[in-house]
Amino acid sequence: MCFSDINPLSETCPMDTPNAIDHMFFYFAKVEDPRRPHATRLHSLEAILLITILGTICGAHNWVEIEQWGQSRRAWLCEFLHLPHGIPSHDTFGRVFALLDPESLHQAFVAWMSALAQLGQEIMALDGKTIRRSLDRADGKGPIHVVSAWASRNELVLAQFKVDAKSNKITALPELLALLNLEGNVVTIDAMGCQVEIARQIIDQGGEYVLSLKENQPNLYEDCVALFTWLKGPHTLDEKIVLGADEQVDGGHGRVETRQVWCTSGLDGVVSCERWPGLRSLVMVEAPRHIGGQDEVEQRYSISSLPGATDTDATRLNGVIRTHWEIENRVHWVLDVAMAEDSNRTRKGESAQNLALIRKLALNLLRRETSVQTGLAAKQKRAGWDHNYLLKILAQT
Repeated sequence: MCFSDINPLSETCPMDTPNAIDHMFFYFAKVEDPRRPHATRLHSLEAILLITILGTICGAHNWVEIEQWGQSRRAWLCEFLHLPHGIPSHDTFGRVFALLDPESLHQAFVAWMSALAQLGQEIMALDGKTIRRSLDRADGKGPIHVVSAWASRNELVLAQFKVDAKSNKITALPELLALLNLEGNVVTIDAMGCQVEIARQIIDQGGEYVLSLKENQPNLYEDCVALFTWLKGPHTLDEKIVLGADEQVDGGHGRVETRQVWCTSGLDGVVSCERWPGLRSLVMVEAPRHIGGQDEVEQRYSISSLPGATDTDATRLNGVIRTHWEIENRVHWVLDVAMAEDSNRTRKGESAQNLALIRKLALNLLRRETSVQTGLAAKQKRAGWDHNYLLKILAQT
């Protein structure tokens, strides 16, 4: 049974349902109820989902806290939800989310985020994160690992994909990419995603790529290091050099970092580049650091389908590579610090994956609400105190 089979509104005041609530019901209308059709259902699926989403936006981290939040807001929730048996118990929340098909919930999430996003000239960073306390020793299951897609300009997590316990991140990436509209956008992935088939899929879907290069591609890596060593060395006048450069200086917290970026599209004769679809440039980032009186130099390499022949190209590539790390700082770190994801012990069935998606939904909506200029944690508190502000967060269009 799905939402469309049940009247989600309170029987006493259907005309007073806030537009923001109607908006959310629209996207989650086709989520399938995992409970047996003839089983006794004291609480509708829409009530369970809605209370979970609202409670998470307001800072509830687990099923007990979500139940407590619902109890504290029961009178308000009854204005637009039919709750004849009150607020579901934490056991009910946990049981339903453990059974809920992640794909069904994810389709609703992707539909909503796709409606919010304005893609084109976007940088999409793909990266994975382990939810450490989701391991279930009783069932012999390790913690789940989820790969997410972050759209920098839109400031949205667009989709997530759980890595199969018997597989790894490489096999999850193609399935995550298939969910995304890559036309006119640049995809960035760490060295795990530096694979020929990944590059081909991105190009086939109309996108561009910047992939981190390490020793897991030994021939290409060695050729890249040798090429930049030669390009930066002394040359005779008759040698044709194709090399773009950019430099940025950052400082703060007792640390000064100067990032120098070189790129080249002069790949003729580099045999290891020939099998990579769409490959147009190699990139080297050199970051000397001065920390506590000590000098350090780090060199990192990438391959890209973007041009890399001029200083302007180098500036663009520098920005794209730096933007990739936003997924660590603006998604993974925030999920752990503001939403306590790493310490969350939800683990039964599909509940860890499903609740991880709800947290990303809450993160997206909280970040898009910009009328209150405070941090995310402060927004969560205000949403818990002020129903009107909570509805404003929910009504993102």
